Amino acid sequence: MKILLVEDNVDLTNNILEYLNKEGNICESCLNCFDAQDKLLMFEYDCILLDIMLPDGNGLEILRFIKAQKINSNVLIISAKNSLEDKVTGLDLGADDYLTKPFYLPELLARLKAIYRRNHLDGNEKLIFNEIILDTKNGEAQVCGEALDLTKKEFDLLLFFLTNKNRVLGRQVIAQHLWGDYTDDLANFDFVYQHIKNLRKKVCKAGGSDYINTVYGIGYKFNTVLP
Repeated sequence: MKILLVEDNVDLTNNILEYLNKEGNICESCLNCFDAQDKLLMFEYDCILLDIMLPDGNGLEILRFIKAQKINSNVLIISAKNSLEDKVTGLDLGADDYLTKPFYLPELLARLKAIYRRNHLDGNEKLIFNEIILDTKNGEAQVCGEALDLTKKEFDLLLFFLTNKNRVLGRQVIAQHLWGDYTDDLANFDFVYQHIKNLRKKVCKAGGSDYINTVYGIGYKFNTVLP
């Protein structure tokens, strides 16, 4: 998952970033409402971890901003304010869940995974499309019953395509999803082509169809209707 953490406690931010990145996620952070809105306009995220009390405003205002901008990201509120009113308001504004501080990091990750499964995978840990099976819990992939030896990035890339079937995904969008805003300093996105080339080769070698089409000058599309 690609996650944005909006939290002004530096120590907690560092702990969450270290844990979530170690668990194979891409987690970025910002300390205030202004930077959060800036990132949300520039990048796409699977989930947003949102504190309520921020130095330049209320996290609930970011929820209103997400709704107004039609940003398609799930939101997990994390806050020390164990206020029923804030919880209800946050959920009414579109938040998916609410976790009160202090919390255990494994519980945080479990909540994030549950939100992702519920909103992207119909609540399942396995994503099945024709001959392709992805086990999102264990990070394993199969094609025609044969296990694929995928790198972490290749697995995430295949998952990204399967959850965005028939959508044209630009090279920059793919790069940002897999590597986060660290891609800002790169001169080009040639590495995206190499990862897609390797993924195609492994899927086809296992007997799978080549669903990934190149949209010249733009990016790629996972096409569910083969010619």
